[in-house]
Parts: sequence; structure tokens; C-alpha cells
Amino acid sequence: MIIDGHTRIGVENKIHSFSSLGGPPQDKKYADEPTSLIIGDRNTVREFCTFNCGTAQDAGVTRVGNDNWIMAYVHLAHDCQVGNSTIFANNAQIAGHVYVDDHAILGGFTVVHQFVSIGAHSITAMGTILLQDLPPYVTAAGNTAKPFGINVEGLKRRGFSAAEIAALRKAYKTLYKSGLTLEQAKEAIAAQASEHPEIGLLSEFLARTRRSIIR
Repeated sequence: MIIDGHTRIGVENKIHSFSSLGGPPQDKKYADEPTSLIIGDRNTVREFCTFNCGTAQDAGVTRVGNDNWIMAYVHLAHDCQVGNSTIFANNAQIAGHVYVDDHAILGGFTVVHQFVSIGAHSITAMGTILLQDLPPYVTAAGNTAKPFGINVEGLKRRGFSAAEIAALRKAYKTLYKSGLTLEQAKEAIAAQASEHPEIGLLSEFLARTRRSIIR
């Protein structure tokens, strides 16, 4: 294991052999600015992972939260912001400036384009190519990624009720099956969120999407 640069690591992390943490970003604009990597607590990082520091063109920090499970050969590029309790399966490759929200799961060999946002409780299948944002709760697969319903099994495991899951199914149908434009779907989902707080997470994500969403 190599720990390089301005790297701060919290407590109770398990970092396995041959990983390289805090190296300079793979960005030709980088000119040795004092950027950093910050890793929280209780993360597992398996073999041959590479996490790069941030760049001066963004926040200057690459950040990994708490309780994440990151498998072998994962690459986390500069300025990525990873939340808590995520899972990155083997060989997930994350380009620069990507946001990954809490409880997201990336299947093996998932590849994520720069500036993509990945919503909470979402999941990708093996070999998924994400060129646009993946909304919360949604299952994605394919090259390029397409939506395939909501992550029902994951939601059950995290204690979502049958009523909450039913509401999220309805929101998914509004977004993907209703024939509405994206702007019309955003308005309809915002109205649904007033009655179902769990949909609020989806509504907020859609309001701030940076690269539009997979459709």
C-alpha cells in the first residue's frame, strides 16, 4: 500500500495490499497544487485500488465518506465525492468530478463519465456505462445505461416499507413510463413528494442534475 500526497484517513479503515491512495490526479492541468484526499471511517478498500487527490479547478479534494465497501481494482479519480455506505464492485472505474450518494451500489466493471451524479439507493449491473446522471432508487444496466425499474431488493434490505416502495414505483413510472417530458415529469414528481417524503430525494436530485439523466 502507498499513501501519498495530502491524504487524511479516519479510524477503523481496512486497506488491503497494493492500493495507492492520494497520488496526483491524472489531469494534464495539474501543476502540483496542494490538493488532497480525505477518507472517513470504517471503510474497506480492497487490493489494487487507486484514489487520486483533487484539482485546483474543482474543490481541491477527493472525498470518501464512512462505511463504504470498495472492492479490488477500483479507480476513484480526482475531485470525486463519495457518500456513506456505498458498494463499488471489482473494477468500477470512476472518472473525475463524479458524485456518488449514500447507499449507491456500482456493479463490477461499471464505468462512469466525468461530472456524472449517482443518486442514493441506486444500483448498476455489471458492465454498465454511465454517461448521464443516475437518479436515486433506479436500477441501471447496459452500454450506454438504461433504466430498469427501482432497486426494490436494496430498499427492502434498508427497511423501506411496502407503501414507500409503492410510492417510489409510481414516481419511477411518472419519470420513465408516462410519456411526459423531463420537465413535466419533474413537476409531477415534486407534487408527489409533498405526500411521500421518500420521493423528495428523487425530486431534489432531478432539480440539480448536471448532465441530465439516463432515459
